Amino acid sequence: MAILGIDEVGRGPLAGPLVMGAVILPEQYQPWFNELKDSKKLTAKKREELSSLILESSTTGLGWISASELDQLGISKALALATQKAVKQVQSLHIPFSQIIIDGKVNFLKNTPLEKFTTTCIKGDAKIPAISAASIIAKVARDNYMIKLATKYPKHGFDKHVGYGTKAHLEAIYQYGLTPEHRKSFEPCKSLSGFSPAKPTHKSTTTIGQQAEQAVADYLTNRGHTIVAKNHKTKFYEIDLISTRDNHIYFTEVKYRNSNLHGTPLDTITSKKQQQMNFAALSYLKYQNTKYKNHEPHLAAASVTGNLENPDSLKITLLPLT
Repeated sequence: MAILGIDEVGRGPLAGPLVMGAVILPEQYQPWFNELKDSKKLTAKKREELSSLILESSTTGLGWISASELDQLGISKALALATQKAVKQVQSLHIPFSQIIIDGKVNFLKNTPLEKFTTTCIKGDAKIPAISAASIIAKVARDNYMIKLATKYPKHGFDKHVGYGTKAHLEAIYQYGLTPEHRKSFEPCKSLSGFSPAKPTHKSTTTIGQQAEQAVADYLTNRGHTIVAKNHKTKFYEIDLISTRDNHIYFTEVKYRNSNLHGTPLDTITSKKQQQMNFAALSYLKYQNTKYKNHEPHLAAASVTGNLENPDSLKITLLPLT
């Protein structure tokens, strides 16, 4: 009886699906068996060649989990569901197997009827041909999906990094924002989730907000700052004030409250909001105004309390966030 080898591709990328491969190799020896190895150690051309041979002569299944499904399930449940999907495809072909071996050390078929037939093998994609084959067909299928995705989102370069967090991919996120294919539960996408590249989310610019921002702008100007932008909109966040002093540049969030009865305005600046401010500041320096790229950047928060109608009564506190 044959071995059903299982391996996944796409556990760690910031974008794109998770794909689980499942393969039962043919009983009769094939010359290309000797070429099977971990898909990451093969060239793209060799992976394509071997994938075609595997699909032509073997019993195969692929379990796909989209980025949005992964976000909802979490990585552990997503891996288990992808495994079950891949095995179900193989079972539908009615080819018998005696054992399932999953690459790694986690049995993704635990608590299923197949658990008793399943074992795991660390570095199985380098030791067991059926697992190597599973890694190859999953890798080729996922890479081809990402290459097609690049035609839909050409600015993100999915055909080059296939969703992994390379420097080029991170810069594309800073410059162009997220796509529906990005995993919102993975950082840095998690910090940006809820912010649409096409329709940036901006906070209200009410009269009260404008008055508070102007009060802080005057406060900074009196202390030697030069205001270079107000309410600067990026794909990720709206920066209230951007100012420079000497060789430093400050990105300031303004928070106003007419009293301190329920805490200070700065209490509303969460760590997530600070992360969003950081992405917006990076985007500004890299893409919107590169003349300040050599300035030392600072995130700051300005707390304004008091009566806005009486500027002399205002209390302004400026605190560094970085």
